[in-house]
Amino acid sequence: MSEEIFIAGVRLTSPDKILYPEQGITKSELADYYTKVADRMLPHVARRPVTMVRCPAGSETKCFYQRHAGSGVPEQLHQILIPGFDDPYLYIEDVAGLVAMVQMGVLEIHPWGVTIANLTKADRIVFDLDPDESLGFADVIAAAREVRERLEALGLESFVKTTGGKGLHVVVPVDPTAEWSEVKSFAKGVSAQMATDAPERYLTKNSKAERFGRIFIDYLRNDPTSTAVAPYSTRSRPGAPVATPLRWEELGPGLDPKAFDIRTVPGRIARQRSDPWDAMLELRQTLPDLPRG
Repeated sequence: MSEEIFIAGVRLTSPDKILYPEQGITKSELADYYTKVADRMLPHVARRPVTMVRCPAGSETKCFYQRHAGSGVPEQLHQILIPGFDDPYLYIEDVAGLVAMVQMGVLEIHPWGVTIANLTKADRIVFDLDPDESLGFADVIAAAREVRERLEALGLESFVKTTGGKGLHVVVPVDPTAEWSEVKSFAKGVSAQMATDAPERYLTKNSKAERFGRIFIDYLRNDPTSTAVAPYSTRSRPGAPVATPLRWEELGPGLDPKAFDIRTVPGRIARQRSDPWDAMLELRQTLPDLPRG
């Protein structure tokens, strides 16, 4: 059993440690996974403040969130002070940063909707569709399509990804010109209108008691420190699931979000002719005036 190896120039100790017992996925396999998806993932993660979910003993043990630097943080993770906050936050630059997070036992990566170049203006809007347990994935797909249609009516192009769970994220890239409060108000306005038009299907309040048979549209992701899981990030859940960008055309009866995991996603990328989120990186669009929540 190896005591340490190097991947992407990063020292990885205990590379044979099992992180996902169900699949027997080791620390080194997780690091290898990130080297394979780095080209797709880094444009949405690098040079953004990140919140990490650390599970040093694996996915079936106690995990905890970390936003700030502490003792033992690898040199591949960098620090930055953010206006309005006392302690520096962490960010990465490259694939070495991804592997360094694996060394820390990170199983989930949650970037902010801002870059370190413009820390007070959001450039991502996220609509997190979180269904009640009684609903099927077809209901979530229908909700995502409705969010897309409403955004298109406002002149905004959007993108979709699985979350590594039972929901979907609809993501809207925007030029970083609006304050967080404006972005959150916009997201609240779109979400509230959906809930008003179809209260039997949607709600915007995170109430377990009221959620039965409905989808919670979580617009609260659009706030400082209220992050959303990164595209291609693993989740600290059984099955080693991965939050996976999709083409809108992929949303259909045969789509199974559980099919996207550490071992299947690299092959999916290799088979694709292009990145489903390629257009996001070049798209220029600004937040419209309406609706406001």
